[in-house]
Amino acid sequence: MSEVPLLAVSAAAKAFGGVPALRGASLVVRSGQVVGLLGENGAGKSTLVKSLAGISTLDTGTMLLDGQPYEPSGPRDAEARGIAVIYQEPSLFPDLTIAENIFVGRQPMSGRRVDWATMRDEATRLFEQLGVRLAPDRTARGLSIADQQLVEIAKALSSEARLIIMDEPTAALSASEVARLTGIVERLRAGGAGIVFITHRLDEVFEICDRVTIMRDGRTMSDRAISDLSVAEVIRDMVGRDLSDLYPKTTTAIGAEMLRVEGLTHAGTFRDVSLVVHEGEIVALAGLVGAGRSEVVEAIFGLRPYDDGSVVFRGTALRSGDTASRIRLGMAMVPEDRRQQGLFMTASIVRNATIAVLDRMRRLLMVSGRAQRDAATDWAQRLNVKHASIDAPVQSLSGGNQQKVVLAKWLMTDPKLLIVDEPTRGIDVGTKSEVHRLIGEAVAGGLAVLMVSSELPEVLGVADRVYVMREGRIVEELARETANQELIMTAATGAAS
Repeated sequence: MSEVPLLAVSAAAKAFGGVPALRGASLVVRSGQVVGLLGENGAGKSTLVKSLAGISTLDTGTMLLDGQPYEPSGPRDAEARGIAVIYQEPSLFPDLTIAENIFVGRQPMSGRRVDWATMRDEATRLFEQLGVRLAPDRTARGLSIADQQLVEIAKALSSEARLIIMDEPTAALSASEVARLTGIVERLRAGGAGIVFITHRLDEVFEICDRVTIMRDGRTMSDRAISDLSVAEVIRDMVGRDLSDLYPKTTTAIGAEMLRVEGLTHAGTFRDVSLVVHEGEIVALAGLVGAGRSEVVEAIFGLRPYDDGSVVFRGTALRSGDTASRIRLGMAMVPEDRRQQGLFMTASIVRNATIAVLDRMRRLLMVSGRAQRDAATDWAQRLNVKHASIDAPVQSLSGGNQQKVVLAKWLMTDPKLLIVDEPTRGIDVGTKSEVHRLIGEAVAGGLAVLMVSSELPEVLGVADRVYVMREGRIVEELARETANQELIMTAATGAAS
């Protein structure tokens, strides 16, 4: 490796509205090296990445690229200097082809016309370099998240990026897609690129990364070789304390039947799904991405119609697609995509937290603003939501705090059944523990929970029973005492069939 680092950031500081986001952060990346950038949501990772990408500027501190001062004037300048960022949520133009997305704004020209043949050939070459097959002429609409990320990586390679920042690239990927991405990271590293890998999945850190830089409260807490670290040390540096139990489980008495689903079917999506959830019980739907779990819980909540079967909640048979009656009876749902389905991103924390209970806050024909603020403040304190102001837009919060606002919105309705779809996706270990604690406390009070999760440690840590889905059907039911990773994965993959 070169003596001069590809990237060296030191004493980086940045504040927004007087609230510090960075307080002396540092980061060093060398060519041919994968550096894991870890930290709880709100630790300052995103602010540091935005500074590297030219989206924002540091208040103080230095950034060096190849030993030379690096102060990008904007994203295009950062790209021209060889820095590319691949975000968790790719931002392709859906109606352009894959090749057009790769070369948008810098298409190869033949005279005054776009050289379409060269553009297609270059896109094909890039995918061959990555060891994957994607048709350059296919439009981006309908691509999986994994394939969209591959297009973003190809775009980075086409601009000859030397430093590639991957922000939560595996959050929405299946196990096979993660394995493919891992292979691509290896190719990029072998080709001499420096890679910053941001993730909350610690198993990936120990598999992929050479070094780990850990941030907390805007500061860099440690920078060490992966060979010198244990999982416990990583967690301690991230959260500032030993976290012996990520999945706190409170033993509760299982009560009366709350939800019964029988023979639920939607052609082409799921079929003959039957399950039961009781008071004081957490029931998990496990399985691979694409098994139909999200579609099933959406149908149970009334967001998706079903062709056959029944949903009985608190003794009442419910109609397909009738979400309003479910909410009135005490059913609530925290969706997988909090940004698109769970929150109004530009609205305030107050508005988001109280939107489901406005009817309770009416005084004659007006909604009481004071009642909204009091309720939102109370729940923000209960859930330990970190915010500069209760009136701040929810988009200003970290991902973990956004998830807490979604939880507050539905817990405020005093639900009897809470459906949570990937409740800790993209959330750091400290906040993950808090979310589980909050759900556990509600369950101890009699709440019933139906949870979809792709994280097997989470499923095994909090669930009282586990239903395993494969290809749209429930293929196994496991009690807490007998469930383990091997049994779940065997059922989810059909390995024993």
